[in-house]
Amino acid sequence: MSQGAPTAPAAAPVRRLGALFGAVVAPTSFVSALLYYFGYWHVYWFFAYFGVNSTVLDFGTVDYLMRSLDALFIPMVVVAAGGLAAFWGHDLLRTRITAGPEVRLLRYALPTVAAIGLLLTLGGLYSVADRQFFLNHHLVAAPLSLASGVILLAYTLHLYRTVTRAAPAGGPTPPTGTDPPPEGEDPTPPPSPAPRPEWATLAEWAVVFVLIGLGLIWAANDYAAAVGRGRAQQLVDELPYSDTTVLYSDHSLSLTAPGVRETRCRNADSAYHYRYDGLVLILQSANQYVLILQSWTPSTGVALVLPRSDAVRLEFAPYGSRGSTGRSPAC
Repeated sequence: MSQGAPTAPAAAPVRRLGALFGAVVAPTSFVSALLYYFGYWHVYWFFAYFGVNSTVLDFGTVDYLMRSLDALFIPMVVVAAGGLAAFWGHDLLRTRITAGPEVRLLRYALPTVAAIGLLLTLGGLYSVADRQFFLNHHLVAAPLSLASGVILLAYTLHLYRTVTRAAPAGGPTPPTGTDPPPEGEDPTPPPSPAPRPEWATLAEWAVVFVLIGLGLIWAANDYAAAVGRGRAQQLVDELPYSDTTVLYSDHSLSLTAPGVRETRCRNADSAYHYRYDGLVLILQSANQYVLILQSWTPSTGVALVLPRSDAVRLEFAPYGSRGSTGRSPAC
C-alpha cells in the first residue's frame, strides 16, 4: 500500500447516503412509483395517438405497472450494460494508477474529460429551460447529456482525488549540506488541510445522484412516450391484417364514421337490433371498450369508447373471414 493511501474506503459516503435514503424512502415503494409513472406516460401517449384521453379509461395500478415493462426493458438493458462496462473500466484504470500513475496522461486527460462533462452538463441544464436547445428534437438527447455530463464531472473529480491521495504526503527530501533557510522563514512545511466534513461529502454525493437520477428518469420518460406512440403506429400498420370486431347493440348508436356500416336487424325477436361492421377492438379496461376503424388514419380516423353492458355485444371474426362477413352482414 502506498504511503498516502486513504484509511477509509472511498465508497463509505455512498453507503452512508444509501442507508439514509433507505431510511427515508422505502425502496419497494420508490421503484413501484417509478414504474407507475413510466407506465402512465406509455398509456397516455399510446391513446393520445388515437385522440383518446387515457384518463377516461380508468386504468388501475396493475395496468400501468404492466405497461411500464414495455417502456423500460431496453433502457434497463442499456443502463445495466453501460454500468458493467464502467465498473470494469474503472478497475483497469485503478490498477494502472496504483501501479504508478501516468502523470502526463492524467495531466491532459482529466481536464479534457472534465471540459466535456461540463459542456454536456450545461447543455442538459439549459435544455430544462429551453426545450429546443442542444438537439432536443432527438430522442432523450437532452436528459442523457445532463446525466452523462454529471457522471464525467464526478468521475474526473474522483480520479483527481485518488491520484492526489496516492501521491507521497511530503515533498522531496532536501539534500544535505544546503544553506539554511533565510532568516524569518519557517523551515517547516505547510500543514495538511483539515479533513473534509462528512456532511459536505454526503451533500456532494446527494447532489450528484439527484442530477444523474433526474436525467435518467427524464430520458426514460421520453423513451416511454416514444414507445407508446410507436406501439400505436404499429397497431395502425397491422390493421389491414387484424381480426375484425362486430358490434351488436339493442338500439342505434348513430355511428356515422367513414368505414363503419350500420345494419338494422330484420328479426323482431332479436335481442340486438343493430349491427356495426368495420371496427377493431384495441382495449377493454374498467368496463369500457375502445374500438377504432379498420380504415383508421391519423387524419380521418375516429376512436370509440363504449361502456361495457348488456346493451352491446361483441363478436370477433378472424382476418380470413373478413371478406365474407363484410359482403353479407346479418344479425
